[in-house]
Amino acid sequence: MITVYGIPNCETVKKARAWLQAQQRAYTFHDFKKQGVPESRLDAWLAALGWEALLNRRGATWRQLDEATRAGVTDAASARALMLAKPSVIRRPVVEWSDGAISAGFDAQAWAQRH
Repeated sequence: MITVYGIPNCETVKKARAWLQAQQRAYTFHDFKKQGVPESRLDAWLAALGWEALLNRRGATWRQLDEATRAGVTDAASARALMLAKPSVIRRPVVEWSDGAISAGFDAQAWAQRH
């Protein structure tokens, strides 16, 4: 089973979910706003992707952080703490694929190569 993690009103998450539906791929959706970030899954994402790939430095949430907070994110531990406190800084969607692979963000071409 595919699990999509994100925020329902995020445009990228909307595109990803629409793509999965168009491809008739069954998935479950985990809403960060309602269900929070599961710590054990966050640890798996960090291990698989690295904190730099998982941290969304282009989003509004990152830009709204004060300079000291942004400057304090220097390693996996500090990034993890910020992601738990402010899930919107996680690059979305995070997808756990049925084969165990993990991805962050939406790339239709890369997703189409998955069976």
